[in-house]
Amino acid sequence: MSKINEAFQNKKAFIGFLTAGDPTLEKTEEFIIEMEKAGAALIQIGIPFSDPIAEGPVIQDANVRALSVPGGCTTDMVFDMVKRVSKKVSVPLVFFTYLNPVYKYGYEKFCARCNETGISGLIIPDMPFEERVELTPTAEKYNVELISLIAPTSEDRVQMIAKEAKGYIYVVPSMDITGASGEKTTDIEKVVENIKKVTDTPVAIGFGANDFEQAAKYSRLADGIIVASAIVKIIAEHGNNAGKYVYEYVKSMARGMEN
Repeated sequence: MSKINEAFQNKKAFIGFLTAGDPTLEKTEEFIIEMEKAGAALIQIGIPFSDPIAEGPVIQDANVRALSVPGGCTTDMVFDMVKRVSKKVSVPLVFFTYLNPVYKYGYEKFCARCNETGISGLIIPDMPFEERVELTPTAEKYNVELISLIAPTSEDRVQMIAKEAKGYIYVVPSMDITGASGEKTTDIEKVVENIKKVTDTPVAIGFGANDFEQAAKYSRLADGIIVASAIVKIIAEHGNNAGKYVYEYVKSMARGMEN
């Protein structure tokens, strides 16, 4: 059983997200530790990128802040931070990034560094399912699980992607960008049902589960929820002092899911 699979054993998994380097890499390290203390079962770390096409304004702004600090926030700097923090936490860490930075870094070098620094999985939202084959063998070589995203689409396509999924499946409740508010019209229950027909891989719902009510609703349907924009908003509001607020938010959400 992989470290990611263990995060879903006998519980509903709260998965938190933050952007590396916002406001600094030292603070990112602190916030990751606080999230684990508060009950996060898995943490997704966004690598700052100049063109984060899947993100809404909240996370786009976090990318800008991280890239604008003196000296910037490079991929190598993020790897160095992860190497430090992975020795201080036990929960799995997963990168959320885009294909261009991984391609330019080099698939072999990138996956090798993931293995070396303690990254268990990789989410690349702009890599089509049909093109995963160019990265999958290298990721598997270094024990990095490529996490599949499933958006509202046909039952056949949902099941096709689900059959090949590793680690956990990231379900997008709608075609909106991250952080969009309002009720979703997608039948998430049906999407999860179609996934469960063909795989035992855990299902986590994200891109919209930002408050307690949504978390409770989605956690009844799936194996976990993913919260991104709400945490990034807290960091944006409180900056260097966000640690205790991130802790309190994650603790309340994680406890709510347990109940």
